[in-house]
Amino acid sequence: MIKNLKLLLILSFFAAAQVYPQVNFVNAFSNLSFSLPLYLTHAGDGTNRMFVVQQRGIIKVFPNDSLTTNVQNFVDLSNIVSSSGNERGLLGLAFHPNYSSNRYFFVYYTRQSDGALRISRFTTLPGDPNKADSLSELNMLTIAHPSFSNHNGGCLMFGADGYLYAGTGDGGSGGDPNANAQNVNVLLGKILRIDINTPSGGNNYSIPPTNPFAGGGGAPEIYAIGMRNPWRFSRDAVTGTIYCGDVGQDAWEEIDTLAVGKNYGWRCYEGNVPFNTSGCGPIGNYTFPIAVYQNVGSDISVTGGYVYRGARVPWLVGRYIYADYGSRKVWKLLLSGGAVSDNAIIGIAPQGVPSFGVDQNNELYIVGASGTIFKLQDAVIGVQGTANEIPEGFSLEQNYPNPFNPTTNINYNVGMTSVVNISVYDMTGKEVAVLLNESKPAGRYSVEFNATNMPSGVYFYKLTINGSQSIEKKMVLVK
Repeated sequence: MIKNLKLLLILSFFAAAQVYPQVNFVNAFSNLSFSLPLYLTHAGDGTNRMFVVQQRGIIKVFPNDSLTTNVQNFVDLSNIVSSSGNERGLLGLAFHPNYSSNRYFFVYYTRQSDGALRISRFTTLPGDPNKADSLSELNMLTIAHPSFSNHNGGCLMFGADGYLYAGTGDGGSGGDPNANAQNVNVLLGKILRIDINTPSGGNNYSIPPTNPFAGGGGAPEIYAIGMRNPWRFSRDAVTGTIYCGDVGQDAWEEIDTLAVGKNYGWRCYEGNVPFNTSGCGPIGNYTFPIAVYQNVGSDISVTGGYVYRGARVPWLVGRYIYADYGSRKVWKLLLSGGAVSDNAIIGIAPQGVPSFGVDQNNELYIVGASGTIFKLQDAVIGVQGTANEIPEGFSLEQNYPNPFNPTTNINYNVGMTSVVNISVYDMTGKEVAVLLNESKPAGRYSVEFNATNMPSGVYFYKLTINGSQSIEKKMVLVK
């Protein structure tokens, strides 16, 4: 009883503190600011340029240089884009996998004349890679949208299969009043997949043969159904898994992993909870989220991100990074063996988060709603520091997350080449794990502790240098 009470007090302390110490958000391009930015990406052509989509219809291009002042309009589509209402506008951008040779890129926008959803191809001007021809539009797909201005979706992505994927909202208002998301004969509330390389049947695209309704029974462009407003999805280049943030109604935000032919539940379910089950099938018909969080306080709308495959923050590699637009909380999520083994907040972004983006080196950026683009930096380093700086001495950081289950990360600094040992002890002083015991040159490091096979409780971890100098800290495992 006493041990349980001690554990409860420790947990209460950490819950009250709400410390998220893992990353800093640094202005990535200190001389640049953008108007209503919604997305950032690169062209995949090796030129190391960045492209920022602005909601009112302009795409900006600039070199990936933190001090650059050289920013220009790549294309201005403001004359055809409707940005009335908070959720309309120029919403998505994807470069053709063969962009370096064919100069094709694709945009997703709400049409000015009637608010319809439109996916179109444009072409860069020959001889000027920083300028596109605004009159080169070739329409791929136009989807009628109800008079409501919200729930337009807007994400575009090329898959490993070479097909173009698009996410559409359910048509707007609240509660999907027309039940579009579950209607397989309409394209709203869906993930779509089309082959833009092979026109067919009078369309500027054809249908991938593995789409669930390619042979009939529903709209053939559909890849998956049951989405409310899929706001950003991306594919992990290592595992191939497609992650999607789907915005909830009033109570639950969700992260899904997308697969062909699946039904993600809306409007029958919001997250894992029944919402409106009128006309819905048995629960086995639906694929439920891998992660959810509640709309409480300033949490209002999930923003899907990317699996981190960069080099700036090594301990984030393999983690899916996502955020909430309102609260600005940023999470890391680890999906391993089909199950989530880590899902924790790593920081609070300085501005609302309408989107993430990556550069050609897979480094992750956060698009700030107020116009700033941020990059992630290890909190151990400091805002003005670099990963190559030599620490002045030895130090051991508080693990994060703490409390944790079942993994946590421990950051430490080495001031000069030394034999470094990091070991974990239980409350009785018994050594239960050796995380590291080797010579390390001066630098900043991180090590992961996996406590899958250990019981809940208070543990201590100790950094020992050259067998003598030591630093010890406490952590809490809760299962």
